[in-house]
Amino acid sequence: MTNKADNATQPRRLQAERLLDASALREAQALRYRVFSSEFDAKLKGAEQGLDMDDYDIHCQHIGVRDLSSGQLVATTRLLDHRAAADLGRFYSEEEFSLHGLLQLEGPVLEIGRTCVDAAYRNGATIAVLWSELAEVLNQGGYRYLMGCASIPMQDGGVQAQAIMQRLRDRYLCTEHLRAEPKNPIPTLEVPGNVIAEMPPLLKAYMRLGAKICGEPCWDEDFQVADVFILLKRDELCPRYARHFKAAV
Repeated sequence: MTNKADNATQPRRLQAERLLDASALREAQALRYRVFSSEFDAKLKGAEQGLDMDDYDIHCQHIGVRDLSSGQLVATTRLLDHRAAADLGRFYSEEEFSLHGLLQLEGPVLEIGRTCVDAAYRNGATIAVLWSELAEVLNQGGYRYLMGCASIPMQDGGVQAQAIMQRLRDRYLCTEHLRAEPKNPIPTLEVPGNVIAEMPPLLKAYMRLGAKICGEPCWDEDFQVADVFILLKRDELCPRYARHFKAAV
């Protein structure tokens, strides 16, 4: 049996994969449960089974990152395209936001959601592997827009969320293509100018890709987070990542 000391000296071998069968989906749901329940104390459907599951899962594509050394799934996200959303009657984001302009977007749309990374693997390498697989899905489907929600913890009553939003409004707010109106806005707070809040890694990763926020955040009380709606237009990708996310032809 390999001990922890041995594991610490072994380089990680990470590989992206499509989670295609029921057992792989349950792995993703179990990882989501571990992350969301421990970090956000979220109220999750399927918690009695140690899973995070909902009605959207069977309509989504699921991708993940696996540590080949341990066999463990260490990151996952799910993708809902415009055709599946039409069958469902909505995108997941529409539970939290009224999306003004969604129907006028030119080109196919893919929604990303339920993204999570095991705490021990929360670094640029893991996200890069996940993004590479996301790029493959985008390229194969010819999607022009990627949209979804990124979360900011609200356990402090919203101080961190308000401080982060001040920075986001200044640098990343754009409602030219779509305006997201929250159905449950976060409480209004006066935040002192000296409050320093670290942007959550996933939100920071979206901004580095070139994504914009499309309005004020929504308070998701089940997850105890402020969800920020983000929109990424393929032809506005940050050049550093454009080689992964080739323009659709």
